[in-house]
Amino acid sequence: MDSAASELLGELPMEDEQLQAWQTDRTRAPVATKIIVAGGFGVGKTTLVSAVSEIQPLETEALMTQASEETDDLTATPGKSTTTVAMDFGRITLDDDLVLYLFGTPGQQRFWFMWDDLVRGAIGAVVLADTRRLKDSFPALDYFESCGLPYVVAVNHFDDTEEFAPEDVREALTVPPHVPVLIMDARRRIAAVETLLALVGHALDATPE
Repeated sequence: MDSAASELLGELPMEDEQLQAWQTDRTRAPVATKIIVAGGFGVGKTTLVSAVSEIQPLETEALMTQASEETDDLTATPGKSTTTVAMDFGRITLDDDLVLYLFGTPGQQRFWFMWDDLVRGAIGAVVLADTRRLKDSFPALDYFESCGLPYVVAVNHFDDTEEFAPEDVREALTVPPHVPVLIMDARRRIAAVETLLALVGHALDATPE
């Protein structure tokens, strides 16, 4: 973990910690930044938002029923019983006056019509990928490429899967050389924070103005 991530983790407010300056001083308006967390069905978007959010995350999870059996493939995620039907929402403070608002997209194709509204105003996106189902990442990659939104690819490494090098994933997904590709665990706060830092840095490089 680099020094930036270490400093960030030391500044993340927890439930019993002191409020941020922008939360107590009405004259100090925070810089609000919107981040999208996207990817295929069951790849870990809700998990990532929950792991990093400093507030109780908003989750629009619904129980899966037999009606979705023909459209939602549970082969790689047999224990999954719920799915996001609108969005996930969380918040993380990166500095005294810099706040990231996280919006997790629904993964199933039947909910893709919501993406245009969710993406509006975002500085960038994290595209989560599962090496068992890399093809499920292509719709999100194609979407962000077409709309010109900076993004990073974060492979959510599950315990029972083979770990691949970032460059192998880059080649398999034909990700451009300038786009960061990371291997992480969406359940772990440190890994989620480092992924968000990578995205913010990439977005600043892509759109420095």
